[in-house]
Amino acid sequence: MRRKRFGGVVFAWKLFCFALGTLVLAVIAVQLWFFSQVLYWNHFEPVTSSFMDRRLEALREEKPSARLRHHWVPYARTSAHLKRAVVAAEDARFLDHEGFDWEAIQQAMARNERRGRIVAGASTISQQLAKNLFLSGSRSWLRKGQEALITWMLETTMSKRRILELYLNFAEWGEGVFGAEAAARHHFGVSAAALSSEQAAWLAAILPSPRRYERGRTTAYLDARMGTILARMSAVQIP
Repeated sequence: MRRKRFGGVVFAWKLFCFALGTLVLAVIAVQLWFFSQVLYWNHFEPVTSSFMDRRLEALREEKPSARLRHHWVPYARTSAHLKRAVVAAEDARFLDHEGFDWEAIQQAMARNERRGRIVAGASTISQQLAKNLFLSGSRSWLRKGQEALITWMLETTMSKRRILELYLNFAEWGEGVFGAEAAARHHFGVSAAALSSEQAAWLAAILPSPRRYERGRTTAYLDARMGTILARMSAVQIP
């Protein structure tokens, strides 16, 4: 009887170890896949992103022929005004941190605690890029952990210039509008290189909710936000 019980325990332990080993190998394989993609995209332009694919799928549920507006533009052919505006609006310490702005995280946590709900975030440009390129929009701890790992991969393998170049090319700037070139032409009828400081500030201001604002629309909130961004742009450093 004891031998049967002991044999059952041994079998259960072996099964557990096998399952755990399989899970660990699967996690490692997934991380290696992500890392290989990051290495590849350090030198080549992605055709699409996870976020773009999800938006296109959603648009085609209503209109099967829907297409996204997106056109890759090199960093050198993107207005310096837009680079400064985006950094000023989204990640003022972009050049100083290694993917995570711990000071901003502490400030956001304190603000959320005071309000009793989530009213502020502290995602850096690198974190947003990790999410846009690879992940879903879910808010689970598992997804946040994967985002942190990919952010580390991006910061370890890419220059700040490349990270910002990718971000500007895959940020959403309207319904089905992705990247600085498509955004500039859709909202203002100019190229990404020709954006003025005011136009750049407007595009940076709508980044948190880009589908709410169409073709240069303005509100009291946007005017105030643009004023803040314009005031900060001259002091912002870009790669």
